[in-house]
Amino acid sequence: MFSISRKTAEAAQFWGLSQLVGNLRRPEVLYNVGRRNSTKKRIRMAFSRDSNIHSFAPLKNDLVLRAARGERTERVPVWIMRQAGTYLPEYWEVKGDRKFFDVCKDPELVCEITIQPIRRYNLDAAIIFSDILVIPIAMGLTVANDPGHGPVYADPITIPEDLKRITADFDIVSELGYVYEAITLTRKKLQGEVPLFGFTGAPWTLMKFMIENVGAGPRRFKAKKFLLQHPEASHQLLGMIKDALVKHLVHQIEAGAQIVQVFDSLAGELGPSLFFRFELPVLRQISKEVKDKLREMNLDPVPMAILAKDAPFAIEELSKSGYDVVGIDWCTGPADARKLAGNVTLQGNLDPAMIYASKGEIRKAVKEMVEGFGTQRYIANLGHGVLRDVDPDKVGVFVDAVHEFSEEMIAGSES
Repeated sequence: MFSISRKTAEAAQFWGLSQLVGNLRRPEVLYNVGRRNSTKKRIRMAFSRDSNIHSFAPLKNDLVLRAARGERTERVPVWIMRQAGTYLPEYWEVKGDRKFFDVCKDPELVCEITIQPIRRYNLDAAIIFSDILVIPIAMGLTVANDPGHGPVYADPITIPEDLKRITADFDIVSELGYVYEAITLTRKKLQGEVPLFGFTGAPWTLMKFMIENVGAGPRRFKAKKFLLQHPEASHQLLGMIKDALVKHLVHQIEAGAQIVQVFDSLAGELGPSLFFRFELPVLRQISKEVKDKLREMNLDPVPMAILAKDAPFAIEELSKSGYDVVGIDWCTGPADARKLAGNVTLQGNLDPAMIYASKGEIRKAVKEMVEGFGTQRYIANLGHGVLRDVDPDKVGVFVDAVHEFSEEMIAGSES
């Protein structure tokens, strides 16, 4: 007799699939749904939660996870934000003339792009190739252009009444299942070489995109104007985005992500007052609700990282907000960051533009960075994403220098 587990039924309810729970008990549904019917994908994904989560190869390199948990590491682990993507010639070879969001929706192509930098460099983690802007699309906004090619959305938020056009209560598997399929596929293809990051944008950063339609022109303060003129609607929108992000992060973890990061790339524009009033509460809720939901679903917790760019004023509070790792951009020095963050793991913070420098200058900057942060409770990275037009070979210099200098420091401290 065909049956499903209680865990699968509970998961189906959480992901907006309660209408399918009855059908999941009918074996004929699995075989008679047409190829074009999205129900087939939903059912396949629902069942994958019971099986795929335990079918991955053992992890060979857990340096990033140990550093995130505050455990001792034999060298400083390193990965790079946006390490999978446009600066690599092999990315363009496989992307071809496909639209960006079409690439994001192809799990096999996403898997290949995610693994490309792992083949090229001695990195200690992979990060799934995707984009923070898939969330507003899933919530109901319409795509107009690829990022960097004009306004992303055809129908941005302009007035409070526009919130009626979007929802956080969408069928997340139907809308974003391609992300989770890509994560599961990539975990399998990595064969345990390194851990895999999942990620999402933060509520304020996504709200700014949804209102200002970043890329459409000089509208820098339009989102802040909305925030100040419509505070109730702003809290409502940030809460809706938060709800969507919690589901998205939990689902990425369920699919196989071993660590996740929240990118608040535009946090600095808020300043301390607006950040603490509007953004910090929802960031705290994200870390708490993700961990609570994993506990309810009997899933192991994973480390969570947060990066609030251009917001040194937020470091101290973020270190107390339930995240295991706090990212630091290049405008805050290591000593100041350590003083503000206390005992959490820090991540960062080489200026991405330093990769334009000579190889010798890169090595010197890396040495100073590692000496500043120390070798423990530290994950090396850039202060934000790698720039599109850098020399890929110099990225390798950065990665190798982190390993070399941190190993020397650890050996010296033990001799």
